[in-house]
Amino acid sequence: MSTPSRVLVTGGASGLGLALVERFAARGARVLSADLAPGAEGQGGSVVHRRLDVRSEEDWEAARAWVEEQWGGLDLLVNNAGVAGGGRVELCSIDDWQWVFDVNLFGVVRGTRAFVPMLKAQGSGWIVNTASLAGLVHPPGMGSYNAVKAAVVAFSETVSHELAPYGVGCTAVCPSYFRTNLMGSLRGGDADLAATMARFVEQSPISADDIAAAVIEGVDRGDELIVPDEPARAAYSLKLTDRAAYDAQMRGIASRMKERGA
Repeated sequence: MSTPSRVLVTGGASGLGLALVERFAARGARVLSADLAPGAEGQGGSVVHRRLDVRSEEDWEAARAWVEEQWGGLDLLVNNAGVAGGGRVELCSIDDWQWVFDVNLFGVVRGTRAFVPMLKAQGSGWIVNTASLAGLVHPPGMGSYNAVKAAVVAFSETVSHELAPYGVGCTAVCPSYFRTNLMGSLRGGDADLAATMARFVEQSPISADDIAAAVIEGVDRGDELIVPDEPARAAYSLKLTDRAAYDAQMRGIASRMKERGA
């Protein structure tokens, strides 16, 4: 796609969202950073922060009205806001399942529904949905997170097909572990899993800015699926090319969880 000049990023106050906000602003775009948390404005006035709860249709409608009034349209919607969830089946409550789906899936759906009429009317634009490697590769102990991110991948593919006749594209982004503050939101009632996930995040050599750079390169190319880092690409490739080895690896993880008494 052509370089976007009007960009909305949810979860823009920190982590990958903030990295995307800064990179798009550095390219000369006007950026609306939308988040529940306070966010910085600046970059020569090109970045505006707005409070937005992705669970609120009223907040989404207000954001759409602001974009229409201030910019007259939108080139790129980045549905990035998300929370961490997971836990073995018997430990992750239905309330936790509903919470992670309300934010990570229905937040994406609400944002897409809010802006699709505008994008269709323009005959242009793009949507980027932050999923996860967990949407493509499904390790044990992460049922709710795997399921919700797989749903984001499926929804994104559906939207890309549905909107193509209107000149609008859609991309799903599926990174592996990278350094971010996502773990601060983790729910799921499984302390063993939480400790493991936190360790993977803290020890990752990959930064949020690394992922942001790969996302922008992929969007520039018009990729509909972005697997932005080498660990993610290797894991997904194993599943696609050697399913027996992939299954053995996943079941090995489950066996080690059992051996730890988890």
